[in-house]
This record gives sequence, C-alpha cells and structure tokens, in this order.
Amino acid sequence: MSAAGLAALPSAAPAAVVPDSQRLFLAFDWGRKRTGVATGNRLTRSATAQSTLRAEGAARWPLIEARLREWQPDALVVGIPTHPDGAPHENTALALKFARQLRGRFGLPVYEVDERYSSTEAHSLGAHDADAAAACIILEQFLRSLP
Repeated sequence: MSAAGLAALPSAAPAAVVPDSQRLFLAFDWGRKRTGVATGNRLTRSATAQSTLRAEGAARWPLIEARLREWQPDALVVGIPTHPDGAPHENTALALKFARQLRGRFGLPVYEVDERYSSTEAHSLGAHDADAAAACIILEQFLRSLP
C-alpha cells in the first residue's frame, strides 16, 4: 500500500492494549456479500491481502474457520465502517456484530479498527481485489498503531 495514501486514513489506536505475544493477525473487511481478508505480523508491521471470501450470512463461517486453521493467528482485526464524520450507519452495527460473532465462535481476541476510506484507498491504488486490499490497509493501519 502507498505510504502517502495511508497517511490520510484516520488513526487506528487500539481500544485495548495488545499483548506483545500477539504477533500474527488475520484481518477482515466485512461486507454483506464479500469479506476481504489479509494476514500480517507485528514484526514487519506489514500485511498481505488474501483472497476475498464470497459468501453471505452463515455460509461465510466455514470459510473463515478454514482461514483460521490455515493461518493460526494470535488475534483478529475487523474494520468498522462509519460515515466520514465518524457517525455510525447500518453497516457499522453489522460489522460490530460480526466482530462479536468472531469472538464468540473462535475465542480469539478481536480488535476493531476505524476503516473509513480503506475501500476508497484500495480502489485508488487500482487493486484487483478491492475487498482484500481494504483488509490489508485496515491491518497495516492497526499494525502501525502498535508500540
């Protein structure tokens, strides 16, 4: 991702302290029909886009479980969408529900990150898979916020 574009994104200070033992993260850019996925690690503070999950509702859970088995992350990151002024909208509540469901189903820590402009940034970079690229931007933003 471009450093210049990322500088325009809002701050991603985690709401909770992230233990040093959490090194590998799997991030999600939740959507009603598609969920972008990225992996990243604390050491390099970089993320790599993975293929987007194309499933709705309950059909996405087996796909997510397969990614968790494959990558074995220490924690998860979910992008939370809001209006440009930070006000919540319908998808804000749905993404927060998704984050709660991840916690409940898989028992991993889940960090919520402000994802304003991540999709716009992904499109401006010409991403082939904008959802996965947005997940990558969300995760890199989160990783940069860690001490």
